[in-house]
Amino acid sequence: MDSAVGRSFINLNKGFAMAETKNGRIIKVAGPVVVAEGMIGARMYDVVRVGKENLIGEIVELNGDRASIQVYEDTVGIGPGEDVVNTGAPLSVELGPGLISSIYDGIQRPLDQLVAAQGNTIHRGSAIPGLQRKTKWHFVPSVQNGSRVKPGDILGTVQESTLVKHRIMVPVGVEGTIDGLRESDYTVTDPIAAINGTSGKTELTLMQKWPVRRPRPNQSRMNPNQVLVTGQRVIDAFFPIARGGTACVPGPFGTGKTVVQHQLAKWVDADIVVYVGCGERGNEMTDVLMEFPELIDPHSGEPLMKRVVLIANTSDMPVAAREASVYTGITIAEYFRDMGYSVALMADSTSRWAEAMREISTRLEEMPAEEGYPAYLGARIASFYERAGRVMCSGTPQREGALSVIGAVSPPGGDLSDSVVQATLHVVKVFWSLQGRLAQQRHFPAIDWLTSYSFYKQYLADAFKDKHAGKEFAEMMQQAMSLLEQESQLVEIVRLVGAESISAQDRMTLETAKSIREDFLHQNAFHKVDTFTPLEKQYAMIRLILHFHQQGLDAIDKGVDTAELFKLSVREDIARAKYIENDKVDQITAIEARVDEQIKGLLAVQDKSAA
Repeated sequence: MDSAVGRSFINLNKGFAMAETKNGRIIKVAGPVVVAEGMIGARMYDVVRVGKENLIGEIVELNGDRASIQVYEDTVGIGPGEDVVNTGAPLSVELGPGLISSIYDGIQRPLDQLVAAQGNTIHRGSAIPGLQRKTKWHFVPSVQNGSRVKPGDILGTVQESTLVKHRIMVPVGVEGTIDGLRESDYTVTDPIAAINGTSGKTELTLMQKWPVRRPRPNQSRMNPNQVLVTGQRVIDAFFPIARGGTACVPGPFGTGKTVVQHQLAKWVDADIVVYVGCGERGNEMTDVLMEFPELIDPHSGEPLMKRVVLIANTSDMPVAAREASVYTGITIAEYFRDMGYSVALMADSTSRWAEAMREISTRLEEMPAEEGYPAYLGARIASFYERAGRVMCSGTPQREGALSVIGAVSPPGGDLSDSVVQATLHVVKVFWSLQGRLAQQRHFPAIDWLTSYSFYKQYLADAFKDKHAGKEFAEMMQQAMSLLEQESQLVEIVRLVGAESISAQDRMTLETAKSIREDFLHQNAFHKVDTFTPLEKQYAMIRLILHFHQQGLDAIDKGVDTAELFKLSVREDIARAKYIENDKVDQITAIEARVDEQIKGLLAVQDKSAA
């Protein structure tokens, strides 16, 4: 990073002390967009304060001394002639201890503190900082005074929660010799040390700031070749996402997009979860707030909220703030990634984000593209998803971090030709297609196995500790998918000529495909056992279903009637295998022996009757 950019970030972390403020005057108000003149020296994406109530806004267009500003709060009552004050700094978030377990609005105002200070109605112009200033954190240094440090180096740690050890890093643009570092209790604004560099002395605090629209730097990007386990069978087995990968979940209203996002946030194998509710209904974020504190993290046994950050921008909040909320969320996620953590970000939904862009673009009188969206829609969506990845972090000690991004898309009527869906599919590597017909059949997750895909499936076998089992699992999933594809073709024939007209082998294929759908792919998010399935149990379940299929085919070849096969009591055991405790996989394996025993019994009866 060049020295000019480095200096700009030093100034940003000094609290904008070197930024000049310039006043302008409002000449036009059009919904969330305000036009001001006299904005000499203003830059794109500078944060401004608008009107007598000091509404927060961001410059999105410059034309001479005129600036178009998107305001992140309601502009009712704001009129021409009122002042606009330019802070001279970009929209930034505060990064430091206190992020975990917090819930923010789209521009990082802590909602719990706003409620405590103002009641249930958020007043316009509120400026409560993102991190509490009074809370003290115990800092333990990990480097010696006199050591030379560079950006990204870990200076020490703060135990933020029982699950997260917050690593304090040297900010971007700061390099030199460390001095005055000691173990003690600090607030996020207290100086913890100083760095003596070529440009002078820089004081460090537990907190740093970062512009939300600028990706945080890293040393190098790595291939996302490790599967991120979610515990959702249809995802892990058929359409896995990689650690550091990208995925989208499109589907019409009522197909379970939010439930899928909630399930992933609860059970995904990530150190940190950042959940962004972008323009969705308030009751959905309420569900998150009510459920997450009560949920127990399956990996640690601690409350799940101890590794979660929530960004809530609901449908009744100002439209423009939706546009900022996804950037706020992904910047916080990148910060934890740079500590060396695996982070999963859920964005629900990017369609509402795109609608906010369309609203602002219309107010700016820009030439619309398809469906009224701005021409830069694809570029904005791509720049968001491209901030995901598995990286080698900057600084020492050497560490690897990953940021996985999963975005829900809400196309009107589930139309997959929608501009937002198509722009998203151009950049993501996993497509989980939710279908209304599956939701109507009460099949959840309603992910269609025939139209969904994953480019990370090639790494599935390596997710197992036992490489042989992993290879066998990948092969079994190919066989299962083949059976489901055959089913889709046979169903049409059965509708025309009836089940009696197809061969016994095809009837067995239909029955096995039904078992895969109902006993493996269908998963109850509200059942204490079925809600999460580890890979080892998934392997045992699909192996059991395919074992019955193969034994059934062999029995059919020896003359056993399919009706007798389908009436075997062991089929009930196969159907209920999903409810066996996750640590009792051997009970699923034992069902295979019962399959062999009962089919042998059928063969014995047949041999006896033939004799």
